[in-house]
Amino acid sequence: MKRSFLPLLATGLLALASCGDANKSTSAAGGNASDNSMTDSATGGDTASATMPAGSEDPDNQAQNAGSAKGASGNGAMGGSEAPMGDPNGPTAPHKDDNEFLKTAAHSDQNEIQQSKMALARGVTGMAKEMADKMIADHTKSTADLKVIAGKKGVTLPTDMDAEHKAMVPAMEKLSGKDFEAKYITQMEVDHQKTANTMRAHEKMTQDADVKAFIGKTVPVVEQHLSMARMDGNMKL
Repeated sequence: MKRSFLPLLATGLLALASCGDANKSTSAAGGNASDNSMTDSATGGDTASATMPAGSEDPDNQAQNAGSAKGASGNGAMGGSEAPMGDPNGPTAPHKDDNEFLKTAAHSDQNEIQQSKMALARGVTGMAKEMADKMIADHTKSTADLKVIAGKKGVTLPTDMDAEHKAMVPAMEKLSGKDFEAKYITQMEVDHQKTANTMRAHEKMTQDADVKAFIGKTVPVVEQHLSMARMDGNMKL
Protein backbone atom coordinates (compact mmCIF):
# COMPACT_ATOMS: atom_id res chain seq x y z
CA MET A 1 0.00 0.00 0.00
CA LYS A 2 2.78 2.46 0.92
CA ARG A 3 4.58 1.76 -2.38
CA SER A 4 1.41 2.32 -4.45
CA PHE A 5 0.55 5.51 -2.52
CA LEU A 6 3.87 7.31 -3.11
CA PRO A 7 3.54 7.55 -6.93
CA LEU A 8 0.02 8.87 -6.53
CA LEU A 9 1.24 11.51 -4.06
CA ALA A 10 4.00 12.63 -6.43
CA THR A 11 1.53 12.90 -9.31
CA GLY A 12 -0.78 15.04 -7.22
CA LEU A 13 2.02 17.41 -6.23
CA LEU A 14 3.05 17.85 -9.87
CA ALA A 15 -0.54 18.66 -10.83
CA LEU A 16 -0.75 21.33 -8.11
CA ALA A 17 2.50 22.92 -9.33
CA SER A 18 1.17 23.04 -12.88
CA CYS A 19 -1.99 24.79 -11.73
CA GLY A 20 0.11 27.38 -9.89
CA ASP A 21 2.16 28.16 -13.00
CA ALA A 22 -1.00 28.50 -15.06
CA ASN A 23 -2.43 30.99 -12.57
CA LYS A 24 0.79 33.07 -12.70
CA SER A 25 0.67 33.15 -16.50
CA THR A 26 -2.96 34.27 -16.39
CA SER A 27 -2.11 37.02 -13.91
CA ALA A 28 0.82 38.20 -16.03
CA ALA A 29 -1.38 38.30 -19.12
CA GLY A 30 -3.95 40.28 -17.21
CA GLY A 31 -1.25 42.76 -16.13
CA ASN A 32 -0.10 43.29 -19.70
CA ALA A 33 -3.65 43.82 -20.84
CA SER A 34 -4.00 46.47 -18.15
CA ASP A 35 -0.81 48.18 -19.32
CA ASN A 36 -2.08 48.19 -22.90
CA SER A 37 -5.33 49.73 -21.77
CA MET A 38 -3.40 52.56 -20.09
CA THR A 39 -1.46 53.17 -23.27
CA ASP A 40 -4.69 53.27 -25.27
CA SER A 41 -6.19 55.70 -22.78
CA ALA A 42 -3.17 57.94 -23.03
CA THR A 43 -3.62 58.06 -26.81
CA GLY A 44 -7.33 58.78 -26.64
CA GLY A 45 -8.54 55.19 -26.49
CA ASP A 46 -8.03 54.63 -30.22
CA THR A 47 -7.29 50.93 -30.46
CA ALA A 48 -6.56 51.10 -34.18
CA SER A 49 -3.79 53.61 -33.61
CA ALA A 50 -2.05 51.16 -31.29
CA THR A 51 -2.04 48.36 -33.83
CA MET A 52 -1.78 50.07 -37.24
CA PRO A 53 0.82 52.49 -38.64
CA ALA A 54 -0.21 56.12 -38.45
CA GLY A 55 -2.10 57.13 -41.58
CA SER A 56 -2.47 53.57 -42.86
CA GLU A 57 -6.22 54.04 -43.28
CA ASP A 58 -5.44 56.81 -45.81
CA PRO A 59 -2.64 56.13 -48.31
CA ASP A 60 -2.20 59.82 -49.02
CA ASN A 61 -1.75 60.65 -45.35
CA GLN A 62 0.66 57.79 -44.91
CA ALA A 63 2.90 59.11 -47.66
CA GLN A 64 2.86 62.56 -46.12
CA ASN A 65 3.72 61.20 -42.69
CA ALA A 66 6.58 59.19 -44.10
CA GLY A 67 7.95 62.26 -45.87
CA SER A 68 7.72 64.34 -42.70
CA ALA A 69 9.54 61.72 -40.67
CA LYS A 70 12.30 61.54 -43.22
CA GLY A 71 12.65 65.29 -43.24
CA ALA A 72 12.82 65.45 -39.45
CA SER A 73 15.37 62.70 -38.97
CA GLY A 74 17.19 62.62 -42.24
CA ASN A 75 19.46 65.13 -43.90
CA GLY A 76 18.12 68.18 -42.14
CA ALA A 77 19.51 71.09 -44.08
CA MET A 78 19.60 69.01 -47.19
CA GLY A 79 15.83 69.04 -47.09
CA GLY A 80 15.62 72.63 -45.91
CA SER A 81 13.83 71.62 -42.70
CA GLU A 82 16.46 72.79 -40.20
CA ALA A 83 16.44 76.18 -38.54
CA PRO A 84 18.72 78.76 -40.21
CA MET A 85 22.40 78.12 -39.52
CA GLY A 86 23.54 81.62 -40.46
CA ASP A 87 24.06 84.08 -37.61
CA PRO A 88 23.44 87.73 -38.60
CA ASN A 89 25.37 88.78 -35.51
CA GLY A 90 28.31 86.45 -36.15
CA PRO A 91 31.55 87.09 -38.09
CA THR A 92 30.69 88.28 -41.59
CA ALA A 93 32.36 89.44 -44.77
CA PRO A 94 32.06 93.18 -45.53
CA HIS A 95 28.64 94.22 -46.82
CA LYS A 96 28.19 97.96 -46.30
CA ASP A 97 25.67 98.25 -49.16
CA ASP A 98 24.04 96.18 -51.91
CA ASN A 99 26.82 96.70 -54.45
CA GLU A 100 29.44 95.61 -51.93
CA PHE A 101 27.33 92.61 -50.99
CA LEU A 102 27.08 91.49 -54.62
CA LYS A 103 30.86 91.69 -54.97
CA THR A 104 31.39 89.81 -51.73
CA ALA A 105 28.95 87.10 -52.85
CA ALA A 106 30.80 86.77 -56.18
CA HIS A 107 34.13 86.40 -54.35
CA SER A 108 32.54 83.79 -52.13
CA ASP A 109 31.41 81.78 -55.14
CA GLN A 110 34.90 81.90 -56.62
CA ASN A 111 36.50 80.92 -53.32
CA GLU A 112 34.46 77.73 -53.19
CA ILE A 113 34.63 76.93 -56.91
CA GLN A 114 38.40 77.32 -57.20
CA GLN A 115 39.22 75.55 -53.95
CA SER A 116 36.97 72.70 -55.02
CA LYS A 117 38.62 72.49 -58.43
CA MET A 118 41.96 72.27 -56.64
CA ALA A 119 40.56 69.45 -54.49
CA LEU A 120 39.43 67.48 -57.54
CA ALA A 121 42.78 68.05 -59.26
CA ARG A 122 44.53 66.62 -56.20
CA GLY A 123 42.40 63.48 -56.35
CA VAL A 124 40.22 63.79 -53.26
CA THR A 125 37.87 60.85 -52.75
CA GLY A 126 34.68 59.90 -50.93
CA MET A 127 32.82 62.66 -49.11
CA ALA A 128 35.42 65.28 -50.04
CA LYS A 129 34.94 64.56 -53.74
CA GLU A 130 31.15 64.65 -53.41
CA MET A 131 31.39 67.99 -51.69
CA ALA A 132 33.79 69.42 -54.27
CA ASP A 133 31.47 68.41 -57.12
CA LYS A 134 28.48 69.97 -55.36
CA MET A 135 30.34 73.18 -54.54
CA ILE A 136 31.29 73.70 -58.17
CA ALA A 137 27.77 73.01 -59.44
CA ASP A 138 25.88 75.07 -56.86
CA HIS A 139 28.22 78.07 -56.77
CA THR A 140 28.30 78.21 -60.56
CA LYS A 141 24.50 78.53 -60.48
CA SER A 142 24.78 81.22 -57.80
CA THR A 143 27.25 83.17 -59.95
CA ALA A 144 24.83 83.05 -62.90
CA ASP A 145 22.07 84.49 -60.70
CA LEU A 146 24.41 87.20 -59.42
CA LYS A 147 25.37 88.26 -62.94
CA VAL A 148 21.73 88.94 -63.79
CA ILE A 149 21.28 91.21 -60.76
CA ALA A 150 24.66 92.90 -61.21
CA GLY A 151 23.84 93.61 -64.86
CA LYS A 152 20.67 95.44 -63.82
CA LYS A 153 22.57 97.60 -61.34
CA GLY A 154 25.73 98.24 -63.36
CA VAL A 155 27.97 96.36 -60.90
CA THR A 156 31.13 94.67 -62.17
CA LEU A 157 31.61 91.39 -60.31
CA PRO A 158 35.03 89.94 -59.43
CA THR A 159 35.95 86.73 -61.23
CA ASP A 160 38.62 85.43 -58.86
CA MET A 161 39.08 84.48 -55.23
CA ASP A 162 39.50 87.24 -52.66
CA ALA A 163 42.95 88.14 -51.31
CA GLU A 164 42.52 86.04 -48.16
CA HIS A 165 41.86 82.84 -50.11
CA LYS A 166 44.56 83.54 -52.68
CA ALA A 167 47.02 83.71 -49.80
CA MET A 168 45.95 80.23 -48.65
CA VAL A 169 46.83 78.54 -51.94
CA PRO A 170 50.59 77.98 -51.38
CA ALA A 171 50.00 76.27 -48.02
CA MET A 172 47.23 74.09 -49.43
CA GLU A 173 49.37 73.07 -52.39
CA LYS A 174 51.93 71.63 -49.98
CA LEU A 175 49.34 69.22 -48.56
CA SER A 176 48.29 65.90 -50.03
CA GLY A 177 46.07 62.91 -49.34
CA LYS A 178 44.06 62.95 -46.12
CA ASP A 179 45.83 66.07 -44.86
CA PHE A 180 44.59 68.02 -47.86
CA GLU A 181 41.08 66.58 -47.55
CA ALA A 182 40.89 67.56 -43.88
CA LYS A 183 42.06 71.10 -44.62
CA TYR A 184 39.64 71.42 -47.53
CA ILE A 185 36.62 70.28 -45.49
CA THR A 186 37.58 72.55 -42.58
CA GLN A 187 37.90 75.52 -44.93
CA MET A 188 34.51 74.73 -46.47
CA GLU A 189 32.95 74.86 -43.02
CA VAL A 190 34.63 78.16 -42.12
CA ASP A 191 33.78 79.78 -45.46
CA HIS A 192 30.14 78.72 -45.50
CA GLN A 193 29.53 79.80 -41.92
CA LYS A 194 30.87 83.25 -42.77
CA THR A 195 28.86 83.41 -46.00
CA ALA A 196 25.66 82.28 -44.27
CA ASN A 197 26.21 84.95 -41.60
CA THR A 198 26.78 87.60 -44.26
CA MET A 199 23.64 86.70 -46.14
CA ARG A 200 21.47 86.59 -43.04
CA ALA A 201 22.82 89.96 -41.91
CA HIS A 202 22.36 91.62 -45.30
CA GLU A 203 18.89 90.13 -45.65
CA LYS A 204 17.86 92.22 -42.64
CA MET A 205 19.51 95.36 -44.00
CA THR A 206 18.71 95.52 -47.71
CA GLN A 207 15.61 97.12 -49.15
CA ASP A 208 16.33 95.89 -52.70
CA ALA A 209 13.80 93.33 -53.93
CA ASP A 210 16.26 91.62 -56.29
CA VAL A 211 18.90 91.24 -53.60
CA LYS A 212 16.34 89.97 -51.10
CA ALA A 213 15.12 87.41 -53.62
CA PHE A 214 18.68 86.28 -54.33
CA ILE A 215 19.43 85.82 -50.64
CA GLY A 216 16.14 84.00 -50.08
CA LYS A 217 17.02 81.56 -52.86
CA THR A 218 20.72 81.16 -52.09
CA VAL A 219 21.16 81.18 -48.32
CA PRO A 220 19.39 77.81 -47.81
CA VAL A 221 21.87 76.28 -50.28
CA VAL A 222 24.80 77.85 -48.42
CA GLU A 223 23.47 76.52 -45.12
CA GLN A 224 23.08 73.12 -46.74
CA HIS A 225 26.75 73.25 -47.72
CA LEU A 226 27.64 74.24 -44.16
CA SER A 227 25.72 71.25 -42.83
CA MET A 228 27.54 68.94 -45.27
CA ALA A 229 30.96 70.31 -44.26
CA ARG A 230 30.18 69.82 -40.58
CA MET A 231 28.98 66.27 -41.19
CA ASP A 232 32.03 65.40 -43.27
CA GLY A 233 34.35 66.98 -40.71
CA ASN A 234 32.77 65.08 -37.83
CA MET A 235 33.04 61.76 -39.68
CA LYS A 236 36.76 62.35 -40.22
CA LEU A 237 37.45 62.92 -36.49
